Amino acid sequence: MNEKSKTKQKIKIALFTIITLCYILVDVYFTKSLLSLTGIENIIRYLIIALFIIFGICYIIFGIRSIKKNKNKAWIVLTILAIIFLPILAGASYYINKIYNNLDKFTIKETSTYTSVLLALKEKEITSDSKLGMISNENDREGYILAKELIEKENLKNEIVSYDDFLIMLNDLYNEEIDAVFVSGDYKVLFGNEDKFKSIADETKIVYSYSKEMKTEESKLISNKKLTEPFTVLVLGVDSEAQGGLNPNAAFNGDTLMLITFNPNTLSTTMFSIPRDMYVPIACNHNRYNKINSAAAYGTNCVIDTVKQMTDIDIDYFVKVNFKGVVDLVETLGGVDVDVEEPDFSYDSAHKGLVCEQDSQRRFGENLVCITPGENVHLNGEQALAYARCRHLYLLSDIARNQHQQAIIEAVAKKLVRMSSFSDFENVLNTITNNIATNMQTSQILSFYQTIKNMLINSLNTGEFMKIQKTYLEYYGLNVWLPGAEMYTSALGYYPNSLKAITKGMKENLGLLPVETIKTFSYDYKNDQNYSSDVIGKGIYSGGTLQLMPDLSGQTVAYAENWASSNGKTLLKEFVESESVPGIIINQSVHQGTFLPNVSSVTIYISKAKTLTPSTDPDKKPDNQTTPDKENNTPNDKDTDNDPDNEPTIPGTPQEENKPQDTPQTNPTNSTDEKKEDTTTSENTSTEEKE
Repeated sequence: MNEKSKTKQKIKIALFTIITLCYILVDVYFTKSLLSLTGIENIIRYLIIALFIIFGICYIIFGIRSIKKNKNKAWIVLTILAIIFLPILAGASYYINKIYNNLDKFTIKETSTYTSVLLALKEKEITSDSKLGMISNENDREGYILAKELIEKENLKNEIVSYDDFLIMLNDLYNEEIDAVFVSGDYKVLFGNEDKFKSIADETKIVYSYSKEMKTEESKLISNKKLTEPFTVLVLGVDSEAQGGLNPNAAFNGDTLMLITFNPNTLSTTMFSIPRDMYVPIACNHNRYNKINSAAAYGTNCVIDTVKQMTDIDIDYFVKVNFKGVVDLVETLGGVDVDVEEPDFSYDSAHKGLVCEQDSQRRFGENLVCITPGENVHLNGEQALAYARCRHLYLLSDIARNQHQQAIIEAVAKKLVRMSSFSDFENVLNTITNNIATNMQTSQILSFYQTIKNMLINSLNTGEFMKIQKTYLEYYGLNVWLPGAEMYTSALGYYPNSLKAITKGMKENLGLLPVETIKTFSYDYKNDQNYSSDVIGKGIYSGGTLQLMPDLSGQTVAYAENWASSNGKTLLKEFVESESVPGIIINQSVHQGTFLPNVSSVTIYISKAKTLTPSTDPDKKPDNQTTPDKENNTPNDKDTDNDPDNEPTIPGTPQEENKPQDTPQTNPTNSTDEKKEDTTTSENTSTEEKE
């Protein structure tokens, strides 16, 4: 062999070695990437892996044979194929891993950063003599555990006042009975929904702050339920302040609380939007009644347990959705088309007939987002979020907002199934992964591939992408007095049989009950026409209502006795001198609007005639005694607060929010006794609990 041939042989060996090593590395990378896609087209994946492994073996065998026998034809063909396959395998591996890593971002991480802050009123100076309020629940990470560590870190020697309810503690802060409180760093989101604390961000200041990386509370909420079998998902809306996406530990703000069931076998789903003001027992707060969004102060676990207790349905998964991410998602999709409902009220005279709401940064003024109502209105990201948030302009308030949110979800679903390019899919995936956190594992998310494939095939064959069953919980207004917090809160009660119908439909969809009704609604992703369905739970007003303490003042004793007997309450009587008609109730020990199941006895204060001083003038006749009007001996129509036949007050409407609150009642003869009686009937706390 001459020198020229030897040189060619060396080049050939070097090229063969380089290509072989590169191919082995890329093929291993590609094989590992494909194997990570658990549950996706297993036979096809294994076949592809096997083919590229066989090709690699053939390339090596023919390459060695070509070098030994100097037969170049087969080797050249295989080398060209190998060079073509290398970038294909590398590119496919890159995108597979990118998708997998994005899906992995969905999953709640093992650890998260938790923050406890010492909060005081803006003008308040905190000294060593200041009283500090702390929640008494030893399992509360930010309100107790980190608060204790903050005390130690800052070497605080202050007196600590214990509470078992955040609202009562904040009320005492505002009333300056204590000087500062330990709360979560998410206090703006957790408590800003209450009217009394809606300006908490502007009225308070952070004295101390302490953050710590801890095991994520939600990480223990692991479900083994496969997405190839019927499952439930609880969607929690949050306002994350994290830069560039969602902080997995962000607190649920109550604007969105939706329980969804999905049956991959029938490709049917139910959506149940739960109003944030629904008055229910809070599972982790001794089952005391409160608005359901108050459960967020005790963590995601508490919200899940409370919804589970309310519906008697196990919750397999939860998904936290960053509201600000809705803007990015809708923009990525090029906007969505939604039927925008005409508002019942106007934001102001300049925006009459428009749907107006704050922007994604919670700003009004020049940042106000307004939408002209109508059918198939094209909304951009800010408009879609504004419509999903708006409730004050609608008579149905939270209920209307829930319906709008479902409309936005359906509009987004239409756009998602129409994606025609991988770049569109990649952009959407990047947007979603930055704004969603869930307890689903990556392998569980991947297992949903087969269901999505079936949905797409079904839509091509029948035009039906999925069946969606909507629900509607019938409700009524409650204006509840919170004795411990000394304030009213606008809440909603629900009719039990309406909820029963909804949960029955959801259990049918999960296969837990035999199906008795035919779901007639189908969603055709090819058709933009409006669709409708029978709404489960709508129009059912039976099953009883929650009762509040009525105002007995102005009534007769006979009326009060009849009311107490009917409601199983002990009635105590005290007579006091008053200018009122004798025999008429002038006050009561339990504040009007107090949750009645927490009341065991009520003291009524009854007017009696003033004692007359005998006159020394023998010619002067005594004044005639005033006698009760006979009409007052029968109950009047004043007690209408708890009459289910009356039109309910809708919390959240402009009329409700502008209505002045009732003046708290006091006992003119013994205010101290009344305060004690009032406090002991609180659904939130008692005097003994604030030790």
